[in-house]
Parts: sequence; C-alpha cells; structure tokens
Amino acid sequence: MLDWENVFATRSKRMRASEIRELLKLLERPDIISFAGGIPDPALFPHDEFQAAYKDILGGPEANAALQYSISEGYKPLRTWLVGELAKIGIPCTEDNVFITSGSQQALDYLGKLFLSPGDTALVTAPTYLGALQAFNAYEPNYDTLALKGNRTPQSYAQTAQKAGGQVKFAYLSADFSNPTGETVDRAGREKLLAHADELDIPVIEDAAYQYLRYNGDAIPPILALDIARNGGDIEKTRTIYCGSFSKTLAPGLRVGYVVASKTVIRKLVLMKQAADLHSSTINQIAIQHVAAHGFDAQVAKLHSVYKHRRDRMLEALAKYMPEGVHWTKPEGGMFVWVTLPEGMDGASLLAASIDSEKVAFVPGKAFFADGTGANTLRLSYSCANDEMIDEGIKRLGRLIRTHTKSAAA
Repeated sequence: MLDWENVFATRSKRMRASEIRELLKLLERPDIISFAGGIPDPALFPHDEFQAAYKDILGGPEANAALQYSISEGYKPLRTWLVGELAKIGIPCTEDNVFITSGSQQALDYLGKLFLSPGDTALVTAPTYLGALQAFNAYEPNYDTLALKGNRTPQSYAQTAQKAGGQVKFAYLSADFSNPTGETVDRAGREKLLAHADELDIPVIEDAAYQYLRYNGDAIPPILALDIARNGGDIEKTRTIYCGSFSKTLAPGLRVGYVVASKTVIRKLVLMKQAADLHSSTINQIAIQHVAAHGFDAQVAKLHSVYKHRRDRMLEALAKYMPEGVHWTKPEGGMFVWVTLPEGMDGASLLAASIDSEKVAFVPGKAFFADGTGANTLRLSYSCANDEMIDEGIKRLGRLIRTHTKSAAA
C-alpha cells in the first residue's frame, strides 16, 4: 500500500485544518449558543434579489454566456461597477486594475504564491486573520510581527528576515474592523505602514473584507487610497494590493471576491488563475453584478442596522457579566469582539469547559497568532446571535471565567 505521507510535498506539512471550520460544526447543535463562526447572518441575504437575478439571467440573452467559459480577468460589467464603487472611497482606477477571484481567500493564496519563496518573511499583525496564515503557510514563509505602534524600524524587519534565511516580501493586514479583533488602524498607522514599506521596498496587502461594515465613527481612507493620493492619483505607481469581497455584504456561498492593484500585479494574477481554475463562476459573477447594481447600498444599510444592534448588545453584556481582569475591544464595525483573559488562563481549555458545562462556543485566540502566543485570548462573533443568545451566552461565559479565575488564584 502506498505511504501517502511519504510522497506529499514538504509544504503540505504546514497545512492545518481551520479551527474555525471545525467549530462551525457546533452550529448544527441546537443546545449550543455559538459566538464562534465569523459568518454573516443568512437571514440577511438578499434572497429575493438573487432569485430574480438568476431567473433574469437564465431566461434572457445572457443565458448562454452565463453558462459558458469566460475570461480570467472577470466579468467586465462587474469590474465596471466596482470601478464606480472604488472611486467613492478614494480609489480611482480602471477595469484593467480589477481582477475577480473565487472569494478573497483565493486572492490571498495567489498573493502568497506570487511573492513568497521558502524562507522569506511575511509581516503580519499579532493577532492576524487565520485564513491568511493558512493561505501563506503552503509557501513555507517565516513570519514577523507587524507593529504599527512602538519603535520597531524597517531595518529591524530586514535584519530578522535575513537571519531567518530570506527577505521581507510583503506586509499583510486588515485595516478596518479586522478579523479577529474588530479593531481599526488609524490614519497615522496606515501612513506609517506605507513609509515602512517604502524603506523595505515591499508591497502592502490590504485585506478589506469588512470595509463596508462601519456602524459608527468616521471612515478612514483605505491604504490603497492613501497610496494613490501620495502618487499623484496614479494607481500604477502604488505598492498596495487591495483585496475585497462580496461575502460579508451579499452572499459568501457565491465565492466572488476581487483584487485591485497596478496592472503589473493584475497581469501576474491573471496568469495564475488561468493555470488554477481558468476563471471564477461566470453565472455567479453576473448575478452579483445584477444584485449589486440595483441595491448594494440598501443591502449594506440593512446589515448596518442589524449588526450594530448586536454589537451594542454584546458590549453591554460583556460590561454586565465579565469579571474584573477581563478586557475586550470596542469595535466601530465588523463582526467581532476580541477578549483578553487574565494572564495564565488558556482560551482552548476554557472552550472545552464552556462546551461541556455552559454550552457556549467561541474561538480560542491562539490560532490567530503566527508565533503561537495569545493563549489567554478569544474571539466572539455577534453576527448570527440574537439579543437573548447574546445576553444568556455572555452571562454563562462570564460565570465560567469567574470560576476559572478563582481556581487559578487558589
């Protein structure tokens, strides 16, 4: 019998199952109050709009094109619509600067493949998006912590990378309502990042999956917008690669995302797609364009109303039920609250106890740290939880943390 492990490439050893994907199985258990899945509420999907869109597409002149092979760059009317939307947030570009992917997760995989050789270093925040680590890990990089506060210098990043046997290839971050913390990088932090990237001469990968989910506070220009502005309005002179998605606003199951960057980068990504899957689903791209063009703003407004309410309820419940020594973020948008437990507590152990005794699920924070730290942290998602679930679930979780805190002190 073939020993499969013996013939797998060495890179496969760095591939790990997603803790979040595994935890999503708990959503099927009716006895569990889950704050684990960072997924949109399916009740908020524009069901009627998509039903009408697919009916129109398959019953109209686009039917054959929708079911046929298409160009690797992506459905042009969708890219044209995106150009108009991007201009509203300070990103002037053309259709040739926009590339459609099968979800923004595919974009991260392509970018890892494009930039990383084994032993190179990727700069990531601590914590960072788990899916990005999974995407990059296959290309065997090292990681260094991207610190936008403090005295870390570009030279120190370069020296650390050289000692590890490679060079710094890019900085990756989610600047708005990041997964997992819900936090936002202020304008000064974005400008500092661009300055450091200039010194290191590396690209910046901006993950904008939650860009449209701002519930309060003033919007901050995307990093790519700042980069374009400082380069005289010319996207071709920029070093920022912007990754967007329709998963959090319209429907994740359709797997439609996009990359916005200079044409030089886009051309390379197109070649990768031709080799990987030829193009993203034609009919799904057309459906996304139909629905977005006729009601994107209204859909986003609906999400704001519901998610803002749930975020507020979760912050109120945390303030009401959490014991002293527990801290949490207060996000202005997105889907997550990040909780820091007292030193010495372990989020993974707490989860096991929580599932067993309190029937509450969350994501332990350690998985979001490239260096394996962060054991005393956890991520809570409020996107799919109603008022009763939030109040009761946080009450139970607070009770459990209080018990564990007392046990640790004894």
